[in-house]
Amino acid sequence: MKTIKTILALFFLGTIGTVQAQENNVQAETKITYYQQRGAEDAKFELAFTAKTKAEEKAFWKEQKAYEKELKERNRKAYRAYIASKKDVYASHHYSCDTHCHHSDAFYSHARFYYYQYNQPNYQRTPSNTSVKTQIGVRAPSVRLGL
Repeated sequence: MKTIKTILALFFLGTIGTVQAQENNVQAETKITYYQQRGAEDAKFELAFTAKTKAEEKAFWKEQKAYEKELKERNRKAYRAYIASKKDVYASHHYSCDTHCHHSDAFYSHARFYYYQYNQPNYQRTPSNTSVKTQIGVRAPSVRLGL
């Protein structure tokens, strides 16, 4: 009789633990989805943002970096989802935007973190140096005699 009660108690506790673990997984997935959506929204806002003054622009980018740093310290998985989502939006923007987009220098310095091709200012898709360097060497033939 004691063994049956013990087995039932263990079964009951195991069931409760499993249900709580599933609820935690659902909550974690919900958070990740939220941060993916938040990252995409933030990236779209950053791409459309135009500051009236240099100080306003500097404060904006400083706030963005502070938010990302705080998120990274608080929840690494959410941070990775947030950044991956922003990278996707920045990459798609890079291919759809060329000289008609007027972004500031601060934008390019921050966008470089999200998409590597923003290293080229003003979306220059051709290399700035178009010259070809070659080296040609001419030597006189050497003749050796052996004894």
